[in-house]
Amino acid sequence: MNFSDPEKLALLSPFELKDALMQRAVQSNQLMLNAGRGNPNFLATTPRHGFFQFGLFAMTEAERSYMYMDHVGGFPKREGIEARFELFAKQHESVPGVRFIESAVSYIRDQMGLNAGDFIYEMCEAILGCNYPVPDRMLKMSEEIIGKYIHTEMIGTYPFVGKFDMYALEGGTAAMTYLFASLKANHVINEGDTIALGMPIFTPYIEIPELSDYNLNTIHIDAPQSNKWQYTHEELDKLLDPKVKAFFLVNPSNPPSVKIDEDTLQYIAEIVKKRPDLIILTDDVYATFADNFVSLFAICPYNTILVYSFSKYFGATGWRMGVVATHEDNIIDAAIARLPEAKSKQLDKRYSSITTDPRSLKFIDRLVADSRTVALNHTAGLSTPVQAQMTLFSIFCLMDEPGAYKAEMKRIVLRRKEALYRELGLPMPYDNNSVRYYHLLDLEELAEQMYGAEFVKWMLGQLKPNQALFRLAEETGVILLPGRGFGTPHPSWRVSLANLNEYDYANIGKAIRRLSLEYYEKFVEATHADVPSPAAKAVKTVKATGATPKPKAKKKS
Repeated sequence: MNFSDPEKLALLSPFELKDALMQRAVQSNQLMLNAGRGNPNFLATTPRHGFFQFGLFAMTEAERSYMYMDHVGGFPKREGIEARFELFAKQHESVPGVRFIESAVSYIRDQMGLNAGDFIYEMCEAILGCNYPVPDRMLKMSEEIIGKYIHTEMIGTYPFVGKFDMYALEGGTAAMTYLFASLKANHVINEGDTIALGMPIFTPYIEIPELSDYNLNTIHIDAPQSNKWQYTHEELDKLLDPKVKAFFLVNPSNPPSVKIDEDTLQYIAEIVKKRPDLIILTDDVYATFADNFVSLFAICPYNTILVYSFSKYFGATGWRMGVVATHEDNIIDAAIARLPEAKSKQLDKRYSSITTDPRSLKFIDRLVADSRTVALNHTAGLSTPVQAQMTLFSIFCLMDEPGAYKAEMKRIVLRRKEALYRELGLPMPYDNNSVRYYHLLDLEELAEQMYGAEFVKWMLGQLKPNQALFRLAEETGVILLPGRGFGTPHPSWRVSLANLNEYDYANIGKAIRRLSLEYYEKFVEATHADVPSPAAKAVKTVKATGATPKPKAKKKS
């Protein structure tokens, strides 16, 4: 790939542009501060300790069979497994993780009313990875436990009638891939249909509909910064158009990291009452960084598909773990049931190899089959060790009723944002709906706060697309992503607050401030060369002392 042409690079996805920025930083021998990609540098330790200790117990179970053979074990035996687990726990009670799995078994037995022996057996077989995932959609007890976690985090105390089904898959990106493909395969969304995207949004949601595989038309439902990143009622009214088949959104948003407020949620619910045929897909991967989060899946369960990934909250991007959830009574199944007979017969043939009654096959089970091109449905299902770790993550949070882990996660990203703004020399913006996993730096707003509106006009006339990003990468090693790639209409940079240490964000703030000052000096030279002014004096002061001029105080509205 040619990384030397800024005009062509401006057309790339921000995640591909990141590689070009990293190459520039490496070539300039800078210490790289990559705040572009959102891979967290923190992770949950207790449930991981539990996974490995459960794995050791599972190995003792495997080794009970075929003991007369070297290096060979067998499947765990269900009979007496609970007593053997209790003995293992007592023998290793001082080892990190053992107390956790002991408590986990107690929790699912005493609080969830599940059979402890069945749980231990399922976990042992899952961690050993010695059998195909059965059921292929999700292991039976894992679905109950993870379902309780999803209910706690996505629905909370909001009134919710009925049950929901889940499919365990390889993270949120797999969910997107499988959902787009299966919705098309089942004639729910067809080539040429119109879908709405809640903007800004995770870039692939913008790019996938444009692929020749789908050829979908898209309209944008904007959540402007001027409205605190909330969708306006006027924008949401676009969903009343019957040609809009579906509304895809990320909540909390990416990159602003702001959850939808209660007023907006209720307004969407009112729109759904008027558009009962509207499909909603909500990607709630960052929801667990918010307090008292309520998903659209809770408010409009019949219309909504929920996507959730464990990757960010637990520092588990390498595990590739997530779920798709649909209500047992949902709009997709209803749409498939209403298809014309010709299309129904075509789908009967598609799924005839896996069921004798294709028309009763739920969409979520079609999703599983489609993920393996139907013919390989018998080998579908997420890796069982991954499902075991996902289950332990869920139990860990269910048992953490005071919310200590959540508080620590929120505190980590808050401190980093504070460090960034401290070195920018600007007050940190506050929004009680912000979850702070990412942050969008609006260049116009920053420049005006630092040096005034006239400087902003001049600066925007000087900068070419991504020019400042490349300058940052070359001269400071700081890697940020362009906000425009996520659908923001104004020049901005996305900063991930998850993947560097606190002092790194302080250094990023310093680097941005230095670059801003350089442009400000050029602005003063270009516009005030012959006329002494406060601005020119400020630059002289900086050159003489190295101090940054204080930003102008904004008038209170």
